Amino acid sequence: MIFGRSERGKPPVEPVTLKILVAGGFGVGKTTLVGAVSEIRPLRTEELLTEAGRPVDDLSGVETKNTTTVAMDFGRITLREDLVLYLFGTPGQERFWFMWDELAEGALGAVVLADTRRLEDCFAAVDYFERRSIPFLVGVNCFEGAARYPADDIRRALDLDPDVPLLTGDARDRESVKTILIGVVQHAMAQAAQRRQTVTT
Repeated sequence: MIFGRSERGKPPVEPVTLKILVAGGFGVGKTTLVGAVSEIRPLRTEELLTEAGRPVDDLSGVETKNTTTVAMDFGRITLREDLVLYLFGTPGQERFWFMWDELAEGALGAVVLADTRRLEDCFAAVDYFERRSIPFLVGVNCFEGAARYPADDIRRALDLDPDVPLLTGDARDRESVKTILIGVVQHAMAQAAQRRQTVTT
């Protein structure tokens, strides 16, 4: 099957499209993650960091970073011929958080990227999705040179509910990112099924 075209007279498959948010702190790898898996050229809204932003942009742990997302990143990945994910990367700095509500509209679920060197930077994203009952998982982006911690220690540090999945991976690696995205889709589907079951009982 060639995407969008029929084979041997078979009607083309109309794929289900799902919206997934990629959130987390400043410099955690959101733009990198979207770019690693997108089958289209990612839409990026990056601008150079300026001297004016130094008082509010904490570069601790990401001292070499020289650009930042000011609106969103957008990409697309086909997981199966009948399942397409649209990925929306949120801006990381607090001054751009006003955009999150609009980006979150209609989202099936979210990936909260975490950096073990700066776990506190993803507290806001975890809190945001918890308050709005949007299913999410935490993806620990394993930066080179960063300390590795047991998953249970990270869960305790983030005060995650027991049903929130936590996966480790590399935002630069396509297969690693696909595993994380499949994980959030499965988690969101399970949450939806559980809610339906609760309503019918």
